[in-house]
Amino acid sequence: MPQPPSFTARAPGDPRPRMLAIDWGTTSLRGVRIDAQGHITERRALPQGILQVAPGGFADAFAQHFGDWLAEDPQLCLLSGMVGSRQGWQEAAYCPCPADFSALCSQLLWLDNPQGVPTAIVPGMSSLAQSQVDAVHGVPDVMRGEEIQVIGALALMGSRDGLLLLPGTHSKWVQAQNSSITGFKTFMTGELFALLAQHSILGKTLDSSAALDEAAFIQGLERAQSADSLSHLLFGTRALSLFGALDPAQSASYLSGLLIGQELRTMPTAAGSRVAVIGSSTLVQRYSLALRHVGCEAVAFGDEATWAGHQAIYDHLTQTTSSTPPSLTPQP
Repeated sequence: MPQPPSFTARAPGDPRPRMLAIDWGTTSLRGVRIDAQGHITERRALPQGILQVAPGGFADAFAQHFGDWLAEDPQLCLLSGMVGSRQGWQEAAYCPCPADFSALCSQLLWLDNPQGVPTAIVPGMSSLAQSQVDAVHGVPDVMRGEEIQVIGALALMGSRDGLLLLPGTHSKWVQAQNSSITGFKTFMTGELFALLAQHSILGKTLDSSAALDEAAFIQGLERAQSADSLSHLLFGTRALSLFGALDPAQSASYLSGLLIGQELRTMPTAAGSRVAVIGSSTLVQRYSLALRHVGCEAVAFGDEATWAGHQAIYDHLTQTTSSTPPSLTPQP
């Protein structure tokens, strides 16, 4: 297995890139090139997720999409996301929580260097030690890709502690304390919404493509605080539409509020709490609205958290004393 190389920070005047930061997920592939000053100089986004890569074809696919960047002799290439899963390039063992930043960096999985560039996969994280896992006493939780966003968001906030929320197909609530990720929980909220909207009776009376109706969304949030079971609350979405209380657009927002409200009920946050919300603008909007409704402050982040997390690892590996997040716009 390739061993981690020794690094020193690339001089700011060096014309070669500092690093390539790659986020390779299930359905998409994104990358940025970061220069010696820490600025993003180019971005690429491709519909080439790990599921679109044939077994054994990751090195060739990577060279096809980023070979010209690799030819510029970057000092480091970091890959995060599902590329480190069993279906990815090579499986990177989960780093168990609680874990600090150094522990995560020490478990980077180094690959055979594509075109001679030191290349590593950032490991995912698990919330339960393997020896404790069984169906009765302990159910594990896992994440891949979100850990780099958490690192980046903390760096951007200049914070060592916080509650971070990463909405998506599988939403993550992550607790950080003293620069360690101490635990997290996953909710299948996005996937449940899609399944219910497309493959259940609820889909007959809602329009999942409609814009957010804030009033209906908040009604769903408030209804989710009921002690009734989720399956009963979900059927209420159909009943309300049958009696004309919700039109199709409102039904979709109400259902979204119900499911997100269940997350808030499970992860209660005290009024006045500050929560970092990291994700796409559409989901950040909904979760931020939900958090504000219960009296919390939502701090929004997008792609910048991912790239700041990659750069934080570079800074750690090169033992630099400062950590300047990559700028959010390409430099001339």
